[in-house]
Amino acid sequence: MPKMTKPDLSGVAETLLITLYIRATESQRPDALIKDERAEALARQLDSKTLQITLALTEGTGRLLLILKSWEFDRFAQDFLRRHPNAVVVHMGCGLDPRFERVDNSQVEWVDLDLPEVIQLRRKLIGSEAGRDHLLAGSVLEDSWLEVVEAHHPRPDLFLAEGVSMYFTEAQVKSLVLRLKEHFPAAELVFDTHSPFRRWAHNLKVSRKRVGARLNWELKHSQDLEGWAAASACSLNGFVSNSRKSLSAAPGGSANFSPWWRGAWAFFATSSEEANLVRFHSISV
Repeated sequence: MPKMTKPDLSGVAETLLITLYIRATESQRPDALIKDERAEALARQLDSKTLQITLALTEGTGRLLLILKSWEFDRFAQDFLRRHPNAVVVHMGCGLDPRFERVDNSQVEWVDLDLPEVIQLRRKLIGSEAGRDHLLAGSVLEDSWLEVVEAHHPRPDLFLAEGVSMYFTEAQVKSLVLRLKEHFPAAELVFDTHSPFRRWAHNLKVSRKRVGARLNWELKHSQDLEGWAAASACSLNGFVSNSRKSLSAAPGGSANFSPWWRGAWAFFATSSEEANLVRFHSISV
């Protein structure tokens, strides 16, 4: 594996270092929810300054929430693939996350989509696409990548957008959801959001630390999304699952997190409804 110091990333793209480090740290735990040996290897190659910058925007509770959220995204993908083994899954904002390796069922066609500089880094560190795992460079706000996915029709489609929507404006997120509805009327979409308080706290930390990227969109009530459907004469059938469900559904429940304070802090954080997972289980006209 090539030697890596500080990747040439900035803005939103640079946030992949945060999730990479947190997954690597979690993976080393004996009771890890997510095992990611690739993340461990990559994190060991990061220079100390990069790690310090990464740690500046995270804390114990936030890191645990991120792991719970990532674990829940894996569960959604696995559930979809049980129902649709030959599906096409688009991992939007994939970063350096090898989710394909964790959920592959030997039939799924997988597309890792991210900004060109991220895909370039991914090719360098993880390797080029192979078999059913494809790399696609571009912004999720563009239309060009939609044609690539449409080429796999009529297979079922699942779109995963972890740690993506909060960096866009509400208008951009709405446009993305409705474009997916237009191009993939029977697809499923899963994305996460932050509450107004979480967005405010994150942006305050970014301003003080002068690192990271600001959040632009927040979601206080999941019902707010229903207005998007009403305005576009379509149906968006969805439900919201917050991290409390993730914690209770994890192997062993909160007892899985040792020492005891790991579970206690997780319960406190999820009780405050700082983040939500939004899943449209059917996007239809």
